[in-house]
Amino acid sequence: MNSTTSPAGGLQAEPHGFATLALSPQMLANLTQLGYTQMTAIQAAALPLALLGKDLIAQAKTGSGKTAAFALALLSNLNPRRFAIQAMVLCPTRELADQVTTEIRRLARAEENIKVVTLCGGVALRGQIASLEHGAHIVVGTPGRIMDHLERGNLDLSAMNTLVLDEADRMLDMGFFDDIVTVARQCPKERQTLLFSATYPEGIAKLAQQFMKNPEQITVQAQHEGSKIRQRWYQVKDSERLHTVSLLLDHFRPVSTLAFCNTKQQCRDLVEVLQGQGFSAMALFGELEQRERDQVLVQFANRSCSVLVATDVAARGLDISHLEAVINVDVTPDSEIHIHRVGRTGRVGQQGGSEGLALNLASMNEMGFVGKIEQLQGRESEWHNLAELTPAPGAPLTPPMATLQIVGGRKEKIRAGDVLGALTGDCGYAKEQVGKINVNEYSTYVAVDRSIAEEAARKLDNGRVKGKSVRVHLLTPQST
Repeated sequence: MNSTTSPAGGLQAEPHGFATLALSPQMLANLTQLGYTQMTAIQAAALPLALLGKDLIAQAKTGSGKTAAFALALLSNLNPRRFAIQAMVLCPTRELADQVTTEIRRLARAEENIKVVTLCGGVALRGQIASLEHGAHIVVGTPGRIMDHLERGNLDLSAMNTLVLDEADRMLDMGFFDDIVTVARQCPKERQTLLFSATYPEGIAKLAQQFMKNPEQITVQAQHEGSKIRQRWYQVKDSERLHTVSLLLDHFRPVSTLAFCNTKQQCRDLVEVLQGQGFSAMALFGELEQRERDQVLVQFANRSCSVLVATDVAARGLDISHLEAVINVDVTPDSEIHIHRVGRTGRVGQQGGSEGLALNLASMNEMGFVGKIEQLQGRESEWHNLAELTPAPGAPLTPPMATLQIVGGRKEKIRAGDVLGALTGDCGYAKEQVGKINVNEYSTYVAVDRSIAEEAARKLDNGRVKGKSVRVHLLTPQST
């Protein structure tokens, strides 16, 4: 196994453009249009090898640009005129699978009619079977649901040439080792396998031995610029930990905050405290039904909810942009996970990033974990006094947007443009008052300026979308 280590910092001194790769002129034009100018560290290290057809084990975290690294490789192997499954991407969660699908579709715009189908649990099999019957070039899904389709004979992988394992370490954490091996054994032997993982647990080498051909190993040392993230530490007693989160929110007033707890119970307790104090807060638990999970994520991503409280497992695979702050309510015993948590704010994206804030609470009995984090980061922690935290003047912290849920989605042929048209046309609102629009299979969610939310829900409920009457509900964090 060959190994390459690539420091992200080195790439800023010597820029790497996508034009140096063996990509079609249409693909390069599309990348420019999407704002992809310079390659990120993982893209510069992985793409030249992947485009040569090599098997890869690449260590890279969410937000490093890894999706484009494997998506460009699998798209270059694709024959759009051949309606057969030519690539498969395995992901640990439905959320990550949805994000990967969206990104592949954006990158595939340069080619005509490339069909990507998402196969995950929590969605009826019937619709997925129908999508597959209409033909697909790429499938993206979770190991359990992919196995289910294979057992039912719904997936023909005979034309497949690229297998991608995304966030392989999390799939192993979730107990998918045997499922991954079962799926890989049903793929053609002559194929390329690309494995991406944030960490390098023992199981990765075991997977590689089972079904990869002389993989090249790439490690990108730094994923985020230290200067983009301000880290502050506060020493707390366990009894004052949850109340301190409220103090941090009142003092710094971030629009969107992801708060990490080590246990589900701590998540529940924190949401109860925050909601009791008037904050717009929601929790993300592993056992939430898919519909509830979708609603929580939509409201947080579109800025209708100020604080998302989650465990590491529940938050895995979420790639939320515009995240002003991360609060580590508990210190994680795994220092690599700490780096991953704080790296979610101040993201260095394709078009630059903004400064993020990482606020960390630690009690005396967690100081050993803090020491491990300092060792890994190569610097001492910056400690601050709780007495510095004073409420900022002005109104209470409320999210700028609210979410309207429209009953009806892709099945009813509703598109984002139809909803925007109804709100800016018949309802008479300005385009600036409408935010993110998410069209799901059976529901559509649209963010609107909080000041018009109730009126907009009423007008839309009494009006029409795409010439049809629709039912509309105003969602609140407490209502889901």
